[in-house]
Amino acid sequence: MSNRTLSLTDAVYEYLCDQSLRETPVQRQLRSVTRKMENSVMQISPEQGQFMQFLVSMIGASNTIEVGVYTGYSALCVALGLPEDGHMIACDINEEWTQVALEYWKKAGVAEKIDLRIGPALDTLTELEKNVGKDQFDFAFIDADKVNYDIYYEKCLGLVRPGGVVAIDNVLWSGTVADVSVMDENTKAIRSLNAKLHKDERIDISMVPIGDGLTLARKR
Repeated sequence: MSNRTLSLTDAVYEYLCDQSLRETPVQRQLRSVTRKMENSVMQISPEQGQFMQFLVSMIGASNTIEVGVYTGYSALCVALGLPEDGHMIACDINEEWTQVALEYWKKAGVAEKIDLRIGPALDTLTELEKNVGKDQFDFAFIDADKVNYDIYYEKCLGLVRPGGVVAIDNVLWSGTVADVSVMDENTKAIRSLNAKLHKDERIDISMVPIGDGLTLARKR
């Protein structure tokens, strides 16, 4: 029994993965390829990917948004949790990284579900507001440039329906959010958004200590 979240040793983390993960071969291949890339730390953990796949399936999501694709692992996980007619708008600015994503989405048979939009995410989200309308999406995942997290959050909150979920990555930021001596722009942006979400009456909230911290904001 414990009255606080367990601290994971390497052995416990390995046990968690061994006894929980149900990755497809394509998911494992994509993680392996990404691990060799310079910015591999940007990829979410496999247990977080499986958690989000479980979440979108549980809430019956069919229309989703992703802000920040990288090599496509998180989008792949979410797409695997969508129904056959499910759809995702995936936003990124890097064509090189997303070429990897496109290759593995195709291998996994989910490429038709994912509409990749190359360009500033703010432009894409604003376009969705105009052309699709508010309250039209079930789930949104934000994992992009931290200084714009608040803007992405506001846009995504408007786009998801009541009862829909906005998931925000890196909210613990390797623990630096709790260190008041750390005052770089990214840390301050995440710290500020965390404080805002805690008091935001438009949502129900849970900050989950998975990966680098994942906040789930359910729109009321």
